[in-house]
Parts: sequence; C-alpha cells; structure tokens
Amino acid sequence: MDEPEASGHVWREHVHRRGTAEQDRDALARLIEYDADPFEVELYELAADPRTLLIDRAQRRRAGQHERHVRRLKGRGRQAEG
Repeated sequence: MDEPEASGHVWREHVHRRGTAEQDRDALARLIEYDADPFEVELYELAADPRTLLIDRAQRRRAGQHERHVRRLKGRGRQAEG
C-alpha cells in the first residue's frame, strides 16, 4: 500500500469512527440546556451550521462510496478467477 492509499484508508476509518455532526450538535444542545457557557454555545453554533452538516454528510458519503467501489472491484476479481 503506497502512502496516498494508506492516508486515504486512515481518513476513511476516522470518518466512520467519529460521531456524526448531528450527534455532536445534539450533545452540545444538552450541555447548553444544563450550563450555557460561552465556549459551549460557540461550539454548538459551529456544529449547527448547515455547512458543517453538509460537509460531514459529504465526507461520510465519499467514504462509503469508496468502500463500495473497493468491494465491487474485489468481487470482480473473484469472478474472473472462478
């Protein structure tokens, strides 16, 4: 595995392991309800920004597309062998 491929693999693994932007937003909203400190409010505003949500969804879609692509390629390789 070359360096760009390894880097992409690490990035995709990170995308799948982290929580979604919606989960972050909801958790911060609960914190703000309990104790609205200015830093938490700022984080909530960032997490609730529509651009943040769009970017998170796009990253998750891209990681999933790549995984499906790799599975299809492996499936074709097995069919050619059989």
